[in-house]
Amino acid sequence: MTIFSRIAAGEIPSYRVAEDDRFFAFLDINPVAEGHVLVIPKREVDYIFDLSDEETAAMHIFAKRVAKALKAAMPCRKVGMAVIGLEVPHAHIHLVPMSKEGDLDFTRQKLTLPAERMKEIADAIAAKFE
Repeated sequence: MTIFSRIAAGEIPSYRVAEDDRFFAFLDINPVAEGHVLVIPKREVDYIFDLSDEETAAMHIFAKRVAKALKAAMPCRKVGMAVIGLEVPHAHIHLVPMSKEGDLDFTRQKLTLPAERMKEIADAIAAKFE
């Protein structure tokens, strides 16, 4: 079981922002920007392109709903989306609030935010999720 599966199952604490029966969204604990969210399928699949066409479409629709909540909750011009990362063998989409192109640069130094700020951000996004 991957760390992301354990997070979605509630075995590991997270800053949850949205959830339905198939997908889970939570704050990245090493964000490139405040409000950086990870969207995962609850079904454990390593490579995003191994999801069925229907699952891929449903995951992107769920991510779109999360992105709308994220944009409403965090000051930004747009929400960027990336599918990167080899460190966790579980398909995931990164959603990152952007005010400039460089905000989606995953090579820059990650932020360390206090737990109170992470909770505040997660609660703000969750409150806007429809």
